[in-house]
Amino acid sequence: MKPILLVDDSTTMLASLTGILSKVGYAFATAPDGPTAIAKVQSGLSPSLIITDYHMPGMNGVELIAQLRRLAPTRFTPILVLTTDSQQEKRGAAKAAGATGWLVKPVDALALVQVVKQVVVNAA
Repeated sequence: MKPILLVDDSTTMLASLTGILSKVGYAFATAPDGPTAIAKVQSGLSPSLIITDYHMPGMNGVELIAQLRRLAPTRFTPILVLTTDSQQEKRGAAKAAGATGWLVKPVDALALVQVVKQVVVNAA
């Protein structure tokens, strides 16, 4: 199975997400910011799903989504935004950029796994 790419500037959040996903058998790759995520995709990573934070230094989640949608390996990859924001304006911007869905932190582990199974083809 192709890995899930987790993008968040919080090492605590990355640790939490990797812990949840590894317990149910998912492979994953991580990036601390948008530019690193893009570099990984350009270097050959073809994720089955991308979960990104909205607020990150240098490049926010919407900017990252817009750039990922321009790259062949991630043009049609499901992308979820996981953030503390629940503002409709930001959700609309993320959707317009190509986001598949929006999750609000803190997200329950079971809820996260259910959403991942819904959006990833051949999910564990």
